[in-house]
Order: sequence, then structure tokens, then C-alpha cells
Amino acid sequence: MVWVILLSFSPGGFSWWTILCVMTGSIVGISLGLLCCIYVATLHENDLWFSNIKEVEREISFRTECGLYYSYYKQMLKAPSIQQGLYELIHDNTTESKRTINMLQRMNIYQEVFLGILYRILPIQTYLEPIYFYIYTVFALQTVYVIALFITSWLLSDSWLAGALSGVWYILNRVDTTRVEFTISLRENWSIPFFALQVAAITCYLRPQLKPIHQRVVLWLVFVSTFCFCLTWQFNQFVLLVQALIIFTLDCLDFLTVVSLYLMQVLSLLLVWLLQFCNSMILGSLVLSFIVSALFIKHFQMGLKTGGFVIRVGKLALHTLLVLTLTFTINYSAKKILQLKSDEHIFKFIKAKFGFGATRDFDASLYLCEEAFGLLPLDTFERLAGTVLLYPYLCTLNVVFSLGLLNLLLCSVQTSREKEDRTFRMRPDIAYNLLHTVFFGLLAFSTMRMKYLWTGHMCAFAAFGVCGKEVWSLYLRVLHCNTKTTMRLIRYSVPIVILAFLYYKFWPRLMEEISELREFYDPDTVELMEWIR
Repeated sequence: MVWVILLSFSPGGFSWWTILCVMTGSIVGISLGLLCCIYVATLHENDLWFSNIKEVEREISFRTECGLYYSYYKQMLKAPSIQQGLYELIHDNTTESKRTINMLQRMNIYQEVFLGILYRILPIQTYLEPIYFYIYTVFALQTVYVIALFITSWLLSDSWLAGALSGVWYILNRVDTTRVEFTISLRENWSIPFFALQVAAITCYLRPQLKPIHQRVVLWLVFVSTFCFCLTWQFNQFVLLVQALIIFTLDCLDFLTVVSLYLMQVLSLLLVWLLQFCNSMILGSLVLSFIVSALFIKHFQMGLKTGGFVIRVGKLALHTLLVLTLTFTINYSAKKILQLKSDEHIFKFIKAKFGFGATRDFDASLYLCEEAFGLLPLDTFERLAGTVLLYPYLCTLNVVFSLGLLNLLLCSVQTSREKEDRTFRMRPDIAYNLLHTVFFGLLAFSTMRMKYLWTGHMCAFAAFGVCGKEVWSLYLRVLHCNTKTTMRLIRYSVPIVILAFLYYKFWPRLMEEISELREFYDPDTVELMEWIR
């Protein structure tokens, strides 16, 4: 990925200054990622005194479904062989009473299978306990997450200071960006780092000056990260649906025309479908129906982006209506053919949540009662404002959104030659990240649990606003002092001032937080487990 960044910054060749900046930024990004990993691991250790408690107490600390996921990892380790472990998971008769089910088809537990196999074949059994190998792997993914945010903000702003700022903001807003230190095994803690890596790869792929051969390399990274994301979380299809809507919107608004991103989503889902033993829920997913419909209508509806403003709006409205109609038709037909009903409770939950009717479905009602599936609490914004994240984010969002609207208006009235004027021309990578933060922000507002898909990217987008040229150029034009020297001075001084302020305000708090020691104490559950054994 560092190689791709180097190429995207200097497509015509390399200079020593560029190489020095990329190497410095890479060291800072990796250091921040490792710092975040050590930070959450220390919090986990200090909260439970994990290294000093018994094995049964460590396993009890995996609450709710976290313990269930960990049990499959443990099952792979206890099996006489890898083949026997896989056979027991494929023919599982302990998870559901009086039923034998295929756990690899039913649940997203390939990460536990992979870790179980890896632990068995690596020569680490003598000095690293299985449970530590498991939790350290999850914590290490936080390093991937921070590095992905670092790269995204760096690519958007052309400054690694933005990456440093996004990484620091992610760590300081830990309460709202992750809950990995106390819900280690949750699927989101495995998948969201890969999703952030996919967004970074898409941002790099959409950079204007990237050469075709480099685009193919980055597109491969998009596919790998999308596949890993889909394989590790059961909600993958709903997240990819939101992302497909973003790509569809950008295509309709003429910001980009990228069929390849659709194809990467489809290929990833189909590969997961194969690995999950032809899981019919994937074929009946709304995102596959939507992508097929969007590509089909796009192929036959020619001249969509021609004509005057009113004509184009009418064509886009008709295009959107046709795509949505075909999407629901294909999805309804697929579910009837496959006799699929496993995800109906989710749509019943959405229908009841937004007031389109009550539901008597047990699973949907359970979701409605859960606080995590309620609206985003307002105190979230107080915490985000306390770390000086909310204000730059809102400023960046308002300015970039306004520039996007201005770009649309100019494109609708300008000739092709006038469109070459880049004064108000928005880059495709910025346009994608703008809609990404808007769409997933709305998702977070509607469902609190989904805020973790938004707040991490929020850090990267706000850092881009602080260190990028787009926001500052507008402000400096208003003040009539938009010179290269002034722009460079502001772009480098403002993030340094913010970083210095954050260090002064929060470093003592972080030291106090990681020095606070607690201990796991649940004697009743421990006694129950010992009795069962």
C-alpha cells in the first residue's frame, strides 16, 4: 500500500523529498496503529487482570455471543486433527438442540477456523497460550484499522499530518469508534478494519492521476479487503448495499463511472457464497439484486447524462425508478425461488422502526427493544466535540458538500470545454468519501450500533478538511489572501496546533486511564462452570 501511495503522489517519477515524506508518513502511521493496538490491549488487561485469572474466568469474560464464537476456535484446537475439526463444524450437533447444522454455512466463523489452523501449525504453542493468540489477533486488527484511516486521510489531503490527526482522533474517541476491548469476539471487530482498508483502497483507486496498471493493482486490494469484510460479518450485505447506493449516486451525478467497483462487490459476495456452502441468503440479498439492476438498466438506457438541466433531472428520476423497480422484482423472485425467509425479520424491524407498521415477529421485536438498535444518543456529539473532532468535521462536510452542489450546477449549464476548468471540479475520491460519510452518518443516526461504521471514517474526513486544500482555499479566497505560501503555512500549522492541544489536554487522562487497575470477579458463574465440568 505504501508503494501505491508513492505512485499516486508521483505518477511521473520519484524525488528524494517525496520518498522522504512517504517514508516518514509510513513510520508515523504504523507507529500510531501499534500504539492503538497496545492501548486497547492494556485496557483489556487492566480491566480484568486477564493474565492473572484462571482459564475458566478468562472464557467467562467473553460475554453473550462472544463466548459462542470463541468456542468454535477452541473446538478447532481440541479436535484430533484439522480435518476432524472441520468435519465437526460442518456436522455440528451441539449448538442447536436436536439438530445437526453446518456452522460454516450458518455463521461467519471462518476467522476462528483460520486462527485455529494457524495456531496448530505455527511453533508458538510453548510460549503463547491459545486465548492470547486469539485476542492479540483481534487487537492487531486495530493496527490495520488505524493505518487504513491514516492512508485515507493522507490520500485525500496529500499530507501525512492528516493521517496523524485521524489516528489520534480515533484513539481519543475510543468510546465511540470501537468497543473491541470488552467485546473482542464480535464480528464487527473482525470486519470493520477490512472495511476501512477497502475505503482506503477505493480512495486510492479513484485518484485522478493513477495509471491504469496501478489501478489494477489497487483494484485487487479492493477485492481482497471486500472479500475479508464479507467473510467475517453477517451484516456484510446490508453494509455493501449502502456502499452500492453511494456508487450509484456518484454515477448518476456524473462524478465517476466505475463498473469495476460493482464487480468487486459481486465477486466478493459470490466467493463468500461458495465458502459458506452456497448460502442462499447471499443470493437472495438486496445488494446483489440492486447491482444487477443498476448494471442492466445502465447498459440499455443510453444518453442518461445529456441534455439540459430539467431533461437530465427527468432522465435520472426515471433511471432511479427503473433500477429500484427491477431491484425489488429480482429480489422478490429470487426469494420465492430459493424459498428464503431467514432475513425477513430484518426488513420487519426496519419497517417497524420507521413507523410503517407494527410487527409481531419475535426477532424484529427483540431488535426494537435493544438499546443498540435505537437512535444515536445526543451525548455522542458532546464527546466528539470534546476532542475537537466534531467542529472540523462539520466545517469540512458543509464546505465540500457546497462545492459538490456547485460542481453539479456548473456541469449542468457549462459546455464540454468550460468543464475543463478545474476551479470547482471535485475529485472523484473526495466525492466518494463525501457521500460515504453522509450515507453512513445517516445510518448511524438511525441505528446506534452502526455508528462504528461512521465514526472512524469521520476522523479521516475531518483530518482531510484540516489538512486539505479544498476547505482552506475557499476561506482564503473570501479573505483575498489565497497564495501558495499562506496555504502551505495554514495546512501545516493548524494540524500541528491541534495535535499539540490534544496532547496537552488528553495525554494525562490516557496515562491515568491505563494506570487504573481492576479485576475480574464473578464467583457465582465460575462456581457454576466448575460444577458443570
